[in-house]
Amino acid sequence: MSESQEQAKRAEEETDTPDLQGESDDSSDEGEAGGDSEMDFLRNLFSRTLGLSPGEKVLDELSLEGVARYMQSGKCKSIICMVGAGISTSAGIPDFRSPGTGLYANLRKYNLPYPEAIFQIDYFKKHPEPFFALARELYPGQFKPTVCHYFIRMLKDKGLLRRCYSQNIDTLERVAGLQGEDLVEAHGTFHTSHCVSFFCRKEYTMEWMKDKIFSEDIPKCEACNNLVKPDIVFFGENLPTRFFSSMKQDFPNCDLLIIMGTSLQVQPFASLVSRVPNNCPRLLINLEKTGQSDFASSLLGFGGGMDFDSDKAYRDVAHLSTCDDGCLALADLLGWKAELEELVKHEHALIDSRDAKKKGEKSSQSSGATEKAKGAESEAGKSDKTE
Repeated sequence: MSESQEQAKRAEEETDTPDLQGESDDSSDEGEAGGDSEMDFLRNLFSRTLGLSPGEKVLDELSLEGVARYMQSGKCKSIICMVGAGISTSAGIPDFRSPGTGLYANLRKYNLPYPEAIFQIDYFKKHPEPFFALARELYPGQFKPTVCHYFIRMLKDKGLLRRCYSQNIDTLERVAGLQGEDLVEAHGTFHTSHCVSFFCRKEYTMEWMKDKIFSEDIPKCEACNNLVKPDIVFFGENLPTRFFSSMKQDFPNCDLLIIMGTSLQVQPFASLVSRVPNNCPRLLINLEKTGQSDFASSLLGFGGGMDFDSDKAYRDVAHLSTCDDGCLALADLLGWKAELEELVKHEHALIDSRDAKKKGEKSSQSSGATEKAKGAESEAGKSDKTE
């Protein structure tokens, strides 16, 4: 046997022989090490199986400035917005859960058994009056889109918006210039209405429903005399089919998720934040941090598991402000602020002009009707005198 072969054999024997001198007298160290290894294995198993493992860090900084630089890099081409009632509060529409000012805090006058009953389908079928009374106060067409709505419109105009997923039923996204294909109205819309009867389902327009609501009539189907309800999703109803079909196509291809004005408490909408790729940055513009979930919720796929503050945070950014201020700040960093402000000013002027024209037309019609009535009365008086 050559000298080199003998050295290799001795090295192999030394490797196979345990170093007893190096062992700790305290066997608990070995147990702890083994326990750590097992926990690491389980963590990695859960991460791989559930898609919870960290992805590539895309943002150079976890801040609004970092998001802006990423948007300007040319790598950000497919943005999804997820929005809730908070983007419409500056338009004068209350959100749902704010203490004192939220919708649920101001429903006592309707004598409901509990606040959410106004949006419960079973309660609505028996007692539709509270809902339609509330609808008169909040009906679309009485409010203007906000800075935030027009920021989303700018994302569309610049070819960056893949889709806007909205929890809102106020249709302000449409008023701001988004089309049906740009939107997933997860909780429905006032844009159309249907008979509640499963066997009828006759469709009605927004104008038809508006006339009924403001004449204080309970809308009834012209075909079967059942209730007619705007196509908003009540508790106890399924979300639109489009929500689920679009979700599967959109979220795997998202490269920036912007979440604005939502508490992320209502499922399954809230769980959408966890459906983007692991390397997709997520920006929250809200008055408070939300979407952070406990481990159990993450395992079930709910809550999104947003991580803003831990040492392992790598893609989530929270900008705490009103939605309008947050959008203006981001637009400023992108060099879009003047353009956004001009868009808001121009679009609001158009809305005011259209509203003034409609009021003028209604006033003319009302004056015409009054003159006709007076003319009829005059003719009737002449006829009486002739007789």
